[in-house]
Amino acid sequence: MADTQDLRDRFVRALEGARGSSEGPDPVPYAERLIARWQEPQRRYHTVDHLTAVLDRVDELADHADDPDVVRLAAWFHDAVYLPDRSENEERSARLVERALPEAGVSAAKTEEVARLVRLTVTHDPADGDRDGQVLCDADLAILAAAPSAYAAYTAAVREEYRFVPNDAFREARAGILRQLLGLRRLFRTPYGHEHWEATARYNLRAELEMLSPPPPRSA
Repeated sequence: MADTQDLRDRFVRALEGARGSSEGPDPVPYAERLIARWQEPQRRYHTVDHLTAVLDRVDELADHADDPDVVRLAAWFHDAVYLPDRSENEERSARLVERALPEAGVSAAKTEEVARLVRLTVTHDPADGDRDGQVLCDADLAILAAAPSAYAAYTAAVREEYRFVPNDAFREARAGILRQLLGLRRLFRTPYGHEHWEATARYNLRAELEMLSPPPPRSA
């Protein structure tokens, strides 16, 4: 279970780091509102536990980022708007960034960068020189390299979020996502992520895809 007080403290540090010497309002109410979003009842995987895991991985990869605090804010916002039956969650999350961060005292340039990073999680395909994008995407996808039991729990939680989708339709859509990920030249773009997570993640994705594939027709 995520420690919400620790999460508040982490948001305060990230926001103050992004603001730099600029003054701004108390960060705590912003943290509280974001945490409340991550605790909404429709969530099963995209919860405060996922948020905490992504923040942990951003910290692990911080040396590969140009502006780690901007990446941390992007992690906070990347699924802040999340309705499983809607397809524009990332865009709506990015628009939340564009409303909230200027009010919280973050510069226009850094607000724009946080919003760009949030939108990047649609494809998880950052450019070669996009160090901040690489860190955020690697942190978000790190669950794919989890141990078998944790990976199974992740896939079960995702299925539960989409429990309103019939089984056949879910399998088809999920298989499409897995194929898209496997089709990326590299799942993980930071040197650390590629070295430590790539092989395990591809094994997990291929194994899940095989389980989702329909059995071959039986011969007469």
